[in-house]
Amino acid sequence: MKPKYNIKNNFLYAMDGAKELFKENAFKIEIIAFILAIIILFFLSYPLWAKLFMFASLFVPLIAESFNTAIEKVVDLASEDFHKLAKDSKDIAAFGVFLSLLVPIFVWFGFIFYLKGF
Repeated sequence: MKPKYNIKNNFLYAMDGAKELFKENAFKIEIIAFILAIIILFFLSYPLWAKLFMFASLFVPLIAESFNTAIEKVVDLASEDFHKLAKDSKDIAAFGVFLSLLVPIFVWFGFIFYLKGF
């Protein structure tokens, strides 16, 4: 029987997922970078709209890492043995994380160059 879903349970499931994510070294590194970027953002004298875009861009790698971790766990559940398709799935998800890391880099440098007139 499927569990009954409600807002409280959905929140608790999400928090269980967050606990699992914090076991991943890559996610811990990304959280540290996220916090450092927020500190830097606080000291920048940019307009609020620019800071909001820059802040929002920081969530993209965290979201991608969440999906990457979920894919890795499902692949590990499906097969304990080495399989090329399992490796390909993990590699593709990791590449997605790599691409997601480029988003805040481009957004931040774009605003820095645009707002400073380079």
